[in-house]
Amino acid sequence: MSDPVQALEQRIGYVFKDRELIERALTHSSFGEGRKTARNYERLEFLGDRVLGLMTAEALFRMFEGADEGALAPRLNALVRKETCADVARAADLGRALRMGRSEETGGGRNKTSILGDACESLIAAIYLDGGREAVQAFYDKYWGEKIEALLHKPKDAKSALQEWAAKAGHTPPKYRLTERSGPDHRPIFTVEVTVGSLDAAEGEGRSKQMAEREAAEALMAREGVDVR
Repeated sequence: MSDPVQALEQRIGYVFKDRELIERALTHSSFGEGRKTARNYERLEFLGDRVLGLMTAEALFRMFEGADEGALAPRLNALVRKETCADVARAADLGRALRMGRSEETGGGRNKTSILGDACESLIAAIYLDGGREAVQAFYDKYWGEKIEALLHKPKDAKSALQEWAAKAGHTPPKYRLTERSGPDHRPIFTVEVTVGSLDAAEGEGRSKQMAEREAAEALMAREGVDVR
């Protein structure tokens, strides 16, 4: 069986010089089942979020020359949010290379949007620290290039889109309900359920209630075949 880290490096097109750095970037806080046996990716996630924001802001600034801040901000938010990072992580099959505790893995942690989004940001930071701006730019262009090209209009917030669709389809307005709050106080995970009329409920998860509500709205629209934008 091939090494999952090396397989990830082949998929993303970057080989790390610092092996400890890539291992840390792929280590979830549950690894070792709570014991401080390894450094996890939380600090890298912090840096990766800022690197991603800078690269995205620069790309949008260059691409939409006549756009003001009001037009650029929603595009930026759509490209850097956890759900988008999780989509990139799935495209790179990042979950397969993550190191996590057995209980988290059993609970489907390798495919959780919140975990994949965080891990993607940590990977960005690791590439930046290991290879510099040029290396992380290549990764960004590979996985975000098409997403930026597709931004031909201001992306609509998923909750707003769901509300508009519900009204046009003759349904009652969406109703959101917090069903679960898990994780430590400093890194909570919220689970929210959304219902529209008599349709089956859809569920979303995120680091904040707003993020969970957005994901729930997207899940319901995806199931009903509604375009998010």
